[in-house]
Amino acid sequence: MSNAESFSFVSLPGQFGPLLAALDRATEVSIDTEADNLFRYRTRVCLMQIHAAGETFLLDLLAAVPLDPLWARLRCKHLIMHGSDYDLRLLYEEYGFVATSMFDTMLAAQLLNRPRFGLASLLQDHFGVALSKEGQKANWSKRPITDKLLNYATKDVLFLPALRDLLLAELEERGRVDWLRQKCDWQIRAALTGFPKADENSWRIGKSEHLRGRGLCVLHDLWHWREQQAERIDTPPFKVVGNDMLLHLAGAADHGEALDAFAGLHLGKRERIRDSFERALRAGLDRDPATLPRRRSSNGDRAPLSARELERQERIREARDREAKRLNLDPTLIASRAQLSLLAREPEKLGEILLPWQARLLENSEAFAPEPKEKAE
Repeated sequence: MSNAESFSFVSLPGQFGPLLAALDRATEVSIDTEADNLFRYRTRVCLMQIHAAGETFLLDLLAAVPLDPLWARLRCKHLIMHGSDYDLRLLYEEYGFVATSMFDTMLAAQLLNRPRFGLASLLQDHFGVALSKEGQKANWSKRPITDKLLNYATKDVLFLPALRDLLLAELEERGRVDWLRQKCDWQIRAALTGFPKADENSWRIGKSEHLRGRGLCVLHDLWHWREQQAERIDTPPFKVVGNDMLLHLAGAADHGEALDAFAGLHLGKRERIRDSFERALRAGLDRDPATLPRRRSSNGDRAPLSARELERQERIREARDREAKRLNLDPTLIASRAQLSLLAREPEKLGEILLPWQARLLENSEAFAPEPKEKAE
């Protein structure tokens, strides 16, 4: 196995050749990314780790390097990734990159019902490799990147081929290789939707459904104030004010105690925002609840499930849970709560709502047996 300390850092166009040559020799490529979502309002991909043909490269994506040759080659490769959902969405939104095929070691570990399926846990369990927690909270947009962080970053891809081999062998023993292939193909398709976009109801955070008119107005104005502050100083909204503080003030507003609650806040180093924070609070207190956008139901414009559909949903859930217990799987890997609701409404769409392997586990359940036709009088 390669030395974790051995890597090539690519930050100049002239350093790109060896990376492209390694990609040309490789039949499969391990990749991972590091982003600055903990430090900026709009997330950027800062670093890309690539392990190909026995070599490890750390590509500085904030540098002025030509990336088109990279994406063209990666589209033709089978990728090994861990927890690919975030990375694939990020690479699609920022660069338009779409993978062709993939083995996700996290999905594989979940299908094997591993109690710990994070990369750090899997590397520790199988290879005795410890990943520093420092890298998980590092500012990857800061330059220069320290040698310690660069060495940390290599481990995210260096051991993926060996980890894949171990998990693949277990999947083959249990006859679940095709299950993983279907999950990975679905993940690639799902990435094309990108990340959820903010809309007129994005301010309804946490347990805002418990708030009444005055509290909702305060939450609405404070949330929008926070977004403006975060965008202005280019920092994540939670670093301006946390959700707990916004909800605390909104809850106090429902009891006529918002200004007293605000006076008792300890902002510490954020004391400079107190004046604008208070103006936003007072604007919320003055707002007419009738001006707030209407809340959409979780089912869109659909009516709540009927009594018959609720009964069907429960039968499907019971069938799912029996299969999960038999296979020693997390039940949500077979069908999520949202999918159970969809199946309760339209059981005939079983094959559209679930992946083929998931549908096969449930299709013979009585929950999907044709309902007897009512006799004509």
